[in-house]
Amino acid sequence: MKTDFGKNTFLYPMPVLIVAAYDENGVPNAMNAAWGGIHDTNQIGVCLSAEHKTVKNMLAHKAFTVSIADAAHVTECDYVGIVSGNDVPDKFAKAGFTATKSKFVDAPVINELPMVLECELVSYDEKTGCTVGNIINVSADESVLTGGKIDPAKLNPITYDPVNHKYIKLGEVVGKAFSDGQSIKDRP
Repeated sequence: MKTDFGKNTFLYPMPVLIVAAYDENGVPNAMNAAWGGIHDTNQIGVCLSAEHKTVKNMLAHKAFTVSIADAAHVTECDYVGIVSGNDVPDKFAKAGFTATKSKFVDAPVINELPMVLECELVSYDEKTGCTVGNIINVSADESVLTGGKIDPAKLNPITYDPVNHKYIKLGEVVGKAFSDGQSIKDRP
């Protein structure tokens, strides 16, 4: 028997995304966003409230980056989600983050997080917070690659548990996509 929880934003896994953009002085700012994912073939969608400094920066520069939060930086990634850049102007540096300017868009790449999507802003709906960006480039540190491909075991991405308010490191491989279901498909 299943237990009903009513209308809730419970979804597993829920990626922990660190969205970054430059302010009017070229200073990077970042925020933690758990409501996001691939929106279309070459796009990412993230729900971001208009009052965030990172959103104001993103709208001004028409660009942003989305880094994948990892287990090694859970404290720093949580910090940029609980402190506002409107109140703490140096929160990026206080988190211990450093940035390199993206080669593809006018936004900062967080050096400490090993995977990043570099995006140009397509649209932002102030009422819903729905942010859509074209993914211009994806880059990953060589430290998280195996055979030239991103290795989730090395990346150690975290997911947000919206029910218990915890971060969870993604775990072991349990199957092979576009392959394991073949055994059912081949049944008479």
